[in-house]
Amino acid sequence: MLTLMAGLVVFLGAHSVRIFAEGWRAATIAEMGEKAWKGVYTLVSIAGFVLIVVGYGIARRSPTELWPLPPVWTHHLAALLVLIAFVLLAAAYVPGNQLKAVVHHPMVLGVKVWAFAHLVANNSLADVLLFGAFLAWAVLDFRAARKRDLVAGTVYPPGRTSRTVLAVVIGAVAWGVFAFWLHRVLIGVQPLGMGF
Repeated sequence: MLTLMAGLVVFLGAHSVRIFAEGWRAATIAEMGEKAWKGVYTLVSIAGFVLIVVGYGIARRSPTELWPLPPVWTHHLAALLVLIAFVLLAAAYVPGNQLKAVVHHPMVLGVKVWAFAHLVANNSLADVLLFGAFLAWAVLDFRAARKRDLVAGTVYPPGRTSRTVLAVVIGAVAWGVFAFWLHRVLIGVQPLGMGF
């Protein structure tokens, strides 16, 4: 469990600099240069991610269950919520879509939905730590990003229906590949089966 917690601290800590230390971040980038900052940020993020993957894998070998296994319908609800999360993730990268125009930060909102979905369908201590930490981070990051937009007077273009449909299709296809194949291959759990 310590490896998982260390990974969460490193990964989410790196991703929280703009939430809690925007001034320090700007000063550090000015001092070391944007490329060097991105390099260090990437290395720290990768290290944290590896620790999370390894730590979660270790914790899953002998899980500490906090409550009885949630009913099967929660897995289907989680699958639907993760579909929405994938669409939001796609909307972050498809320019000119209406989803981004409305929510402004679809990737972070997608992380919130993804984390909440997994909390609904799981019952172990490792699940609560992993998905609870990501949910808490996403809530704080979404709020901070919206506040930065307000201060900067950021205006998002209205978006086009065709680009929105493209984001939905890309997200749905990616979700299908992950839900029916990659999730089992990479994580060892079939999402639409008995576990998520």
